[in-house]
Amino acid sequence: MSAEVWDLPEAERRERLKRALALSASSVPQGIGTQKERTLHSVLKYYMEPDEEYHEIPVGSFIADIYRDGRITEIQTGSFSPLRKKLEAFLPEFPVTIVYPIPWHKWVHWILPDTGEVSGGRRSPKKGELYMLLPELYRIRPFLNHPNLSLLPLLIDLREYRYQDGWGREGKRGSHRADRVPFEIGPSLLLRGAADYVSLLPQLPDPFTMKDFIKATRLSPRGASYALSALRELGVARKSGQEGRSYLYTISKEESSHAL
Repeated sequence: MSAEVWDLPEAERRERLKRALALSASSVPQGIGTQKERTLHSVLKYYMEPDEEYHEIPVGSFIADIYRDGRITEIQTGSFSPLRKKLEAFLPEFPVTIVYPIPWHKWVHWILPDTGEVSGGRRSPKKGELYMLLPELYRIRPFLNHPNLSLLPLLIDLREYRYQDGWGREGKRGSHRADRVPFEIGPSLLLRGAADYVSLLPQLPDPFTMKDFIKATRLSPRGASYALSALRELGVARKSGQEGRSYLYTISKEESSHAL
């Protein structure tokens, strides 16, 4: 992954995203509720590589989101599970970067299913962090230490559109997501090795327990368990003892030079 693509000043990120939104709009059918969540994927593909000549390229038995100069970039907006077969095929031959968007600040808009009317939007109190990538790494554990693999989590401000088709008085619980549209690209961190993952983490006591990890990351217990398993696979975290019924863990003290 070329540093010029991800390590950009704020003004250049905005200009690049503006171009990506325009290019995506010309290639994807428009209309909220018709996208099936393709907008976020499409925009990020143009953000990472504006020239669509390098998009959707057959590589062996698979289609790479971006293939240029012998390098592959995969945009993954959901679970990493579908990537396993691709990584098994790509990594022995090509450097692969997985781009993973994380909602930084999110505005939620509601769509009335009967009329298609869209609400003005309300900002969610939740705020994303780069380390929220970690639980997904559990799904690709066998590949985490491969020298050809890089990860690029991106913090993104976006508008999320949801159908008001759930249960409860307002029909919001259990509702379905229609689309996500980014409007700002925030900080990122290119992850190539153990030291980079250390830079990704929030401050933790030394040693720490799973309870400490959950408190620091605000991940769910399952998400925290997946994240810690991935960190152990990477050699970033290791068991260092036991306190009562809880295991103690220690994080490597190496520092990264890739933080933005």
